[in-house]
Amino acid sequence: MTDSPTLEKLILEAEHLSTDEQFALVSALLSRLRVQHEPIQPKRSLYGLVKDTGNAPSAADIDHARQEMWGNFPREDI
Repeated sequence: MTDSPTLEKLILEAEHLSTDEQFALVSALLSRLRVQHEPIQPKRSLYGLVKDTGNAPSAADIDHARQEMWGNFPREDI
């Protein structure tokens, strides 16, 4: 039975390659990993996440709430 190369041995061997060959090796390894990797599942849309919370306030409701909050700002007694 032959010894399978360890990562350390492979790295030492790769140091003897030229820079172009090292880049080609890395590129080949990455392309193989991409093929072996499971495809990424698409992310679930967040559209409609709060659809069951009811209707949004109308522009008139927002204006009324702003008037109540900021109606007496700035106060004279400060």
